[in-house]
Amino acid sequence: MNDQDPLSFTHESVPVRIVLRAGAAVTATAEEARRLGLRRLLVLSGPRGADTARAVADSLGRLCVAVHPEARMHVPVEVAARAVAAARAANADGCVAVGGGSSIGLGKAVALRTGLPLIAVPSTYSGSEMTPVWGLTEHGVKRTGRDPVVQPRSVVYDPGLTLSLPVPLSVASGVNAIAHAVEALYAPDASPLTRLTAEEGVRVMAAALPEVAADPGSVEARGRALHGAWLCGTSLGAATMGLHHKLCHVLGGSFGLPHAETHTLVLPHVLAHNAPAAPGAAAAVARALGTDDAPRALWELPRRVGAPRSLAELGLAETDLARAAAQAAGEVTVNPRPVTTDGVLRVLRGAYEGAPPGE
Repeated sequence: MNDQDPLSFTHESVPVRIVLRAGAAVTATAEEARRLGLRRLLVLSGPRGADTARAVADSLGRLCVAVHPEARMHVPVEVAARAVAAARAANADGCVAVGGGSSIGLGKAVALRTGLPLIAVPSTYSGSEMTPVWGLTEHGVKRTGRDPVVQPRSVVYDPGLTLSLPVPLSVASGVNAIAHAVEALYAPDASPLTRLTAEEGVRVMAAALPEVAADPGSVEARGRALHGAWLCGTSLGAATMGLHHKLCHVLGGSFGLPHAETHTLVLPHVLAHNAPAAPGAAAAVARALGTDDAPRALWELPRRVGAPRSLAELGLAETDLARAAAQAAGEVTVNPRPVTTDGVLRVLRGAYEGAPPGE
């Protein structure tokens, strides 16, 4: 489905059970495991989320056979290999990934290698738990793919888990989710349902993030942000990724930039770049944001809460721009606008300098 032919599409849905309520992490995870017939669960997390993971593990009782708190950003292959070995050593019949994208990414890597069913308990807003997309980093290169085996069978959303997420990171994580929806809107394999879900996801998330920033302790606002994450992630789960995601994967896997902040800084510039070739998608984003300049609105949103303002602030060197642009251009297979190294370099330079999109 695209701007030119809105009635030509194929849509495929992967069955996922969703639970969203306060306290669900410790009240619903065991129930979800029992629904799936799982009895020996390995709980995965990152080091910083180990306490939360242990609370979930405690709620599982005898269903939990071990906790493996070794997730790392961008899922290095050696980290994935250790988690696979831990799952096999524990004779696990499933995994529970507790935390942000690193933990859920590690859970997907284990599922990819072993076929074990995965339950996701997210603590951020990116929405990656709703996609069958996996990523692994080896020798400074991040590879990604799609496989239904990595799609979590159940997702347990608990707004309480996100209360400690700092406001700048909350907003960056939420804009990361919006990036999923934006790319779903102009994906060549989008469907009417994908577009409806994506536009609503942008609307819900964009409304929730200022509420989170104004009152970080609001469970209601945090719950609305998780609602937005679910919608945004679901939309990308049914569509192909374009320039934005490929570029962010290069910046993360090859240059070590943090995931959510990178998405936040790159998205306005990619949307401005692609908008002339995808006017319908750009209009949908603008409607959802309540603006007539969607790239500018996405550029301004994180600036109001003290999030990083440029890729330079994240540590990218100016001398890396040309190499990153060439690498990303070589990896993009679909995008509404033809991808050239010069075009990607212009996008990168805008994000590197923190300039308003289109200038």
